[in-house]
Amino acid sequence: MDPINIIIGINVIALFGANISTAKRGLISAVGQYKEKPSTYLQALPTALATLSLIALIFALFQIGTLGYSNENITLRIIALIIYLISSWLQIVVQKSLKGNYSQDVIIFKKHTLITTGLFKWIRHPQYFFQIIIEFAVAIAVLSYVVFAFALVQIPFLILRARLEEKILEKHFKDEFVSYKKSTGFIIPFIK
Repeated sequence: MDPINIIIGINVIALFGANISTAKRGLISAVGQYKEKPSTYLQALPTALATLSLIALIFALFQIGTLGYSNENITLRIIALIIYLISSWLQIVVQKSLKGNYSQDVIIFKKHTLITTGLFKWIRHPQYFFQIIIEFAVAIAVLSYVVFAFALVQIPFLILRARLEEKILEKHFKDEFVSYKKSTGFIIPFIK
């Protein structure tokens, strides 16, 4: 098996382990303890697309649905691998920094707080920023046109989901969120 693919496979397994605590919090949101949880396709569709992309990535690790590997593209693949690894762990940092506010769903908990520190100091949706980078970087690292296609399809839904989150955050945090919004980027740092 290709060494880059082995590293990615190990990272995928490690990310599952790192996500166990955040998954438990997501389960809490599914059983109650919230003020608002909009009923919309944006609750499940982005997660479903990410899951399908992960399945495509697993196939790509075995060079199914990929372009041919050669020495000509090794530098590009290594750069993409490094970007993927850094971004995937930064996304875990973002999820953990949300503490009790993290959920796989768009939701406002009864004890919800507005997080404006860490990466949230510069960008309102770093989790989606890193998700986009992760998808494209890993697609390039494994040269998977299938994962690349899923990455393209996910972008508009992640943007719509972020807009929905902003709508309910503004509804619940009012002026505090409006003020925060003025000083941060939306999904890309410094781009409002």
